[in-house]
Amino acid sequence: MSTSEIATVLAWHDALNAKDLATLVDLSSDDIEIGDAHGAAQGLEALQEWAQGLTGTVTTGRLYVHDGVVVVEQTAGEQTWASAFRVVHDKVTSVFRHPDLASALRATDLTEDDLDA
Repeated sequence: MSTSEIATVLAWHDALNAKDLATLVDLSSDDIEIGDAHGAAQGLEALQEWAQGLTGTVTTGRLYVHDGVVVVEQTAGEQTWASAFRVVHDKVTSVFRHPDLASALRATDLTEDDLDA
């Protein structure tokens, strides 16, 4: 487990929810990749555009971590999904949204053994 990787992802969520784009950028690599099943974008400008388009707040649930990969169960209102983050040197280098926790864990080869207790 890496407390640093988890702390980075949680701080990233806090900045996202607060619409604190400066902190979100500081916590992200210059070439961050953001994606889901419908496509992907890269770079800080794309991140800022994506963040500005979000409404509401995202609540984090269970966290799984191994070797720089953090999978986070997330909810907003009635919706639940999971995102897989790659963290390198305390910067988020990629985030990919999955429709559910099981698919995020499969995509990253994480298991219940990687649950942050």
